[in-house]
Amino acid sequence: MSRPLHRGISGIRISGSSHDSWDSQMKDRTDKEESEKSHSSYNSYLSLRLLFPDNSSSKYGISENGFASESFGSVNSRSRHKLTMFFLNICLVLIVILALTGSFWWTISISTSSRVNILRGYRRLQEQLVSDLWDIGELSLGPARLKELEFCSQESENHVPCFNVSENLALGYSDGNEFDRHCGQGLRQNCLLLPPVNYRIPLRWPTGRDVIWVANVKITAQEVLSSGSFTKRMMMLEEEQISFRSASLMFDGVEDYSHQIAEMIGLRNESNFIQAGVRTILDIGCGYGSFGAHLFSKQLITMCIANYEASGSQVQLTLERGLPAMIGSFTSKQLPYPSLSFDMLHCARCGIDWDQKDGIFLIEVDRVLRPGGYFVWTSPLTNAQGYRRNKENQKRWDFVRNFAENLCWDMLSQQDETVVWKKTSKKNCYASRKPGSGPSICSKGHDVESPYYRPLEACIGGTQNRRWIPIEQRTTWPSRAHLNSSELAIYGLHSEDVAEDTANWNLAVRNYWSLLSPLIFSDHPKRPGDEDPSPPYNMLRNVLDMNAHFGGFNSALLEASKSLWVMNVVPTSGPNYLPLILDRGFVGVLHDW
Repeated sequence: MSRPLHRGISGIRISGSSHDSWDSQMKDRTDKEESEKSHSSYNSYLSLRLLFPDNSSSKYGISENGFASESFGSVNSRSRHKLTMFFLNICLVLIVILALTGSFWWTISISTSSRVNILRGYRRLQEQLVSDLWDIGELSLGPARLKELEFCSQESENHVPCFNVSENLALGYSDGNEFDRHCGQGLRQNCLLLPPVNYRIPLRWPTGRDVIWVANVKITAQEVLSSGSFTKRMMMLEEEQISFRSASLMFDGVEDYSHQIAEMIGLRNESNFIQAGVRTILDIGCGYGSFGAHLFSKQLITMCIANYEASGSQVQLTLERGLPAMIGSFTSKQLPYPSLSFDMLHCARCGIDWDQKDGIFLIEVDRVLRPGGYFVWTSPLTNAQGYRRNKENQKRWDFVRNFAENLCWDMLSQQDETVVWKKTSKKNCYASRKPGSGPSICSKGHDVESPYYRPLEACIGGTQNRRWIPIEQRTTWPSRAHLNSSELAIYGLHSEDVAEDTANWNLAVRNYWSLLSPLIFSDHPKRPGDEDPSPPYNMLRNVLDMNAHFGGFNSALLEASKSLWVMNVVPTSGPNYLPLILDRGFVGVLHDW
């Protein structure tokens, strides 16, 4: 029986040949090799079918019976599979690295840029809200919104509400009361005030503190020349400018005068006022504010008050210099300050007759002066050689000196025309006085914490106040601006209340300054985050805070090292925190808007 043909054998078996034994051996070897090949091809086929179960046989050269046509195709497919898997792994690693890197940078950027973007968006929303409310208000007015306001007449250039001397005289006020504040008699003017003719933008601070434009104030050369000798030494009138020579060493001016006051108190110079507990000063009849302008550089803040004048010269010039000033007259009314408000009161030829009306003006000085505070009076009346030649002047001087003693004031020194008294720090001094030898102590009903133009009282106020703290025992400036919990308890406040208010204002000041920087530093290139340029590029020198609350805005500006001062206004219709503001070393006033 003949053997069937095998795949791979091309010849035909010839029986009876001498090569039968060799053929037999070759046949067995060929059978074994083909069996191994068949087994290897079958394994490769199974592997490919597991990896690629779809119709992929033709793609990888697989025949219909499931065996590879060539061994090279099997090896090539395995290499290609490994390369594909390696490429996929590399891509996965790169994707993970990119994702982690992007998340890291996003986390860093969200803490810096997003906060700024959020704040900017919040400000834009606020501005849009204000604009929308304004539009709604205009729509609600209807035809009335089309009415245009008229400009006031030129005679109203120096108009001040509630101060009208001619009208007060017509109403019967006299004996100095016509200069006081009287509201409600006249009609309210509903017109726009025009700036003075040829008005010019003030010079930058602090240059504008010592040099102002003549066109901006209503004062003539004759008024300057007719002023007192002390004032003329402080000023130099030029063609277009008025120069206040308070910083000049060539003239015997305010530097020597303030230095003299410091020595009379027992200090080395005016720079030591802070160490002596002096921070806030009330300058009565301040002239043109030169005394306060000089002390401003010593971290002292001086509130200038002066009578109403038709020309507005004293207060107007002081405000034009960028210094604190307001119209104030206590001819018949108390000043709109709380009791125990100022560390020093100063009067240099201020025009007040302290011996008139049984010393009631000195009682008002005592009311607003803190325990241990100083009253400085410069007048020809205090000159020993002068009043010795004039019996009337000697009589007036004796009255003031004796009355001050009955107020428990201690006269520290008297030099030339200047006298310095120190208010007592001990309440028992009033009880140790001789019976009937001085003003009585005010009752609780008459000792109002913060009077608002109330009639003058003829009794000593502030003695029953919890704020009776000698200036020597108060924290010196600038630490005074931050009151402790026991001090805040006097005003019914907790530390958390003030801390929250302070944090809000610190954030607000940073936002305000970023918006204002392009305006107030317009002459100086300033990038966000840079330090403020030094004067004279700073255009901002004062702020009117219309609802000061705790004085947080003032405190935030100081902490940000902004070279300006704040006029803190406390409305009479709300909580009265003016005593707190003044005790923090700021200046402020009560006001009925």
